[in-house]
Amino acid sequence: MRNLHEECGVFGIWDPDGRCADTTYYGLVALQHRGQEGCGIAVNLDREISHYKDVGLVNEVFNEEVLRKLPGNMAVGHVRYSTAGGSLRENVQPLVLRYVKGTLAIAHNGNIVNTAELRKELEKNGAIFQTTADTEIIAYLIARERLNTGSIEGAVKNVMRMIRGAYSLLVMSPNKLIAARDPWGFRPLCMGKRGKAVIFASESCAFDSIDAEFERDLEPGEVIVLEDGEMRSDKELCGKNPSSLCIFEYIYFSRPDSGVDGEVVHETRKRAGALLAKQSKTEADIVIGVPDSGISAAAGYAEYSGLPNEMGFIKNRYIGRTFIKPQQSSRETAVKMKLNVLKSVVSGKRVIMVDDSIVRGTTSGRIVKMLREAGATEVHVKISSPPFTWPCFFGVDIPSRNELIANKKTVKETAEAIGADSLDYLSIENLHKIAPNSKLGFCDACFTGKYPVDVSHLL
Repeated sequence: MRNLHEECGVFGIWDPDGRCADTTYYGLVALQHRGQEGCGIAVNLDREISHYKDVGLVNEVFNEEVLRKLPGNMAVGHVRYSTAGGSLRENVQPLVLRYVKGTLAIAHNGNIVNTAELRKELEKNGAIFQTTADTEIIAYLIARERLNTGSIEGAVKNVMRMIRGAYSLLVMSPNKLIAARDPWGFRPLCMGKRGKAVIFASESCAFDSIDAEFERDLEPGEVIVLEDGEMRSDKELCGKNPSSLCIFEYIYFSRPDSGVDGEVVHETRKRAGALLAKQSKTEADIVIGVPDSGISAAAGYAEYSGLPNEMGFIKNRYIGRTFIKPQQSSRETAVKMKLNVLKSVVSGKRVIMVDDSIVRGTTSGRIVKMLREAGATEVHVKISSPPFTWPCFFGVDIPSRNELIANKKTVKETAEAIGADSLDYLSIENLHKIAPNSKLGFCDACFTGKYPVDVSHLL
């Protein structure tokens, strides 16, 4: 149903009490919203790394029998949506690489923009790739640098100087667990603790699921090394670039109950809704949010405008992305399988419908049509982000410019195309007001075309 897709999610743990695979499983379930195509867990027991991964949801890939075969006191895990590389089993992470110094397991969230030149260089030197994912390039580079560097963390830092783009990394060697965040801070990465255990995750909601306490976010460019329970932080690469957290983490990707770099995601979405209500006053009877990320924004809109905030949609939470689509060519049935309108709520009402984004406009049009068929007399669409006008090269699956409706039509024309009585987007100015407590600057390139990293070769 969705035209936008989530990032990936990473989870790592060192725990002297063991059972790390079980903990990683629960952490990955909490991060499932960040990727539903595949998942995997790699564990370290007495310097021996073993792993299991496959396509599918976490609870489909793993069961008690599989987890029992993964003992260890260190682990890294990953949930995947394939922004680079296909959704094949060999592209599922963690990627486990055996080389002369031992074994490495790597989990990566993000997208590297100079993969083509790096891959070409490696292939010229004899590298044979088994996947199409850029994570394998990172893994080869780390393995190569380790041969000429005194430590695995030194190798990771050397590679961080070579690669450009978004990468929250977890690297597990026979002796160490390493967490690293790219110098721009595109993707979130945080650290938590549970007793003596130290945990890393893409979002803090993963800590809540395992009764761990959130400690802090990693700084852009920071590398944290865990060895025999001792932790050290290396900030040599911090402050080298302007921080550029993907602002869409707040609008759509992260779970509402997560804290991301100083902000609670639910609160940022409420602010976006309130700012929408402030900038575009519309006469209406009720406000409804499109599940899931439109719900918080709708609450903010209703609170500021004084209109009732109603539950206009019921979402079928048991329909995954891989459900069997009907034989008929129409996708309207597919939308209705996921969303159903509460007719008693919207019938005879002037409705303000709040959603996080419009990409091609097809899904929004179908939802508006469903509201009208349920008896809504007016449908006014409010979007808690600006119009998408540029592609993303840092891990978000935004289509090419010629597929984005905002590049083809004016706001008024888009409203007509989706069947809405009116349409308003959050302004760029207000977009930067939704997270006043964030410690970082933002990447808003998908709305402005101003990329923090040179991507001219990709445009």
